[in-house]
Amino acid sequence: MPSYLLQVSYSAEAWAAMIKHPQDRIEAVRKSVEKLGGKIINGWLSFGDYDIVALLDMPDNVFAAAFAMAAAAGGACKNVKTTPLLSIDEAKAAMRKAAASGYKPATAGK
Repeated sequence: MPSYLLQVSYSAEAWAAMIKHPQDRIEAVRKSVEKLGGKIINGWLSFGDYDIVALLDMPDNVFAAAFAMAAAAGGACKNVKTTPLLSIDEAKAAMRKAAASGYKPATAGK
């Protein structure tokens, strides 16, 4: 199953609600991810641009996008970023395909 990096930043209102009533948001969304055929591998609170990062396995891009859309539409998230991840074997296969693609870069003077 394809893997995805999920990065979420919360709104001020969402933070206020979680400070008032602390909760594990990874567990809170697990059922939604599973209902879409996916699995949460792990999740972490983080510093910086995103408040939560998680690794998900989802059936495909459509299911990953559906979860991201649902999370974004809920209103508690300022930003939801979903990044498809390639295994090393998938990356090597992509490199081989790139080498065989016949792509020619633009060159000066030609």
